[in-house]
Amino acid sequence: MLVATEFRPWTMFEPQSRQVTANFLRSFFPPELSPDFLRMVMREAWRTVAIATAGMTLAFLIAAPLGLVSTRVLSISTLSGKMATLPFVIRQGVRWALIVLRSIPELVWALVFVRVVGLGPTAGVLAIGLTYGGMLGKVYGDILESGDSASGEALLRNGGSRLQSFFFGFLPQNAAELTSYTIYRWECAIRSSVVLGFVGAGGLGQQLDNSMKMFMGGEVFTMLAVFVGLVALADLLSTALRRIMG
Repeated sequence: MLVATEFRPWTMFEPQSRQVTANFLRSFFPPELSPDFLRMVMREAWRTVAIATAGMTLAFLIAAPLGLVSTRVLSISTLSGKMATLPFVIRQGVRWALIVLRSIPELVWALVFVRVVGLGPTAGVLAIGLTYGGMLGKVYGDILESGDSASGEALLRNGGSRLQSFFFGFLPQNAAELTSYTIYRWECAIRSSVVLGFVGAGGLGQQLDNSMKMFMGGEVFTMLAVFVGLVALADLLSTALRRIMG
């Protein structure tokens, strides 16, 4: 595999590579700290968080119903030991839909939507929503199927609906794990939204791309520092939410 990937890390330490690296890092100083630039960076950083949050909201709206439909333990026909043909076909169709959504990287979705809706945050929200919707739906289903299903199945056997079984049987036991994974994906969405900016999906990444193309190292350093702080704050917030939910 190392041969196939042409993995040669020692090239980083060759004289020419060291010189290029030194020139690149030297261009970062001094960082750009003018008031107008900092206001722009703060505005784009907030837009980045907004893209990630709106994208995750869309992803949840996709994942929640598809994840429930794809979950075997919520099928009434499985109580007899074997799922009926129609529920099985529907379940497999939904699972394949989730596979398609998460198989296409958000960067590819963003390239598509940039051409459909134009440059800007809308493309980023749609890209994150579709890819992360497939991821969340898959993991939601796995979490529900791997947990203790006794209480949920008891509700189904005694005439409860699928939604009643989910809300009163499966959800209370798996709420912490479902919430933890959702919050983790929100952290990932913040990082993804910056990358999506490089293809014109708005946010801090688009400004970072512009500064790199203009060889404005000071601006790049400032935006990278703000991005690191943004991810650190997201990590602190997610930790606090996990502690509350735990």
